[in-house]
Amino acid sequence: MITSIVLIKTSVDRVPEVAERIAALDGVSEVYSVTGPHDLIAMVRVRNHDELAEVIPGRLSKIPGVESTETHIAFRTYSQHDLEAAFAIGLE
Repeated sequence: MITSIVLIKTSVDRVPEVAERIAALDGVSEVYSVTGPHDLIAMVRVRNHDELAEVIPGRLSKIPGVESTETHIAFRTYSQHDLEAAFAIGLE
């Protein structure tokens, strides 16, 4: 599974509508409205790099109101659940 974090700048007056359209795309698991230089952050999870090309430049970037995107691909995922499992190993 490939996870990418997509930072998105939108037309300010269209943030909710753009977020809803992005969230409806296959491969997008979450969309966050955020403060700072970007308006939205989308989490995209797909099986291979070809699917990233379909989702991000192929569909997400073409949504009316999306002005620009910046994509970061995750090498590894760390979560509280993973940490708890790691610390539980060998504690019987």
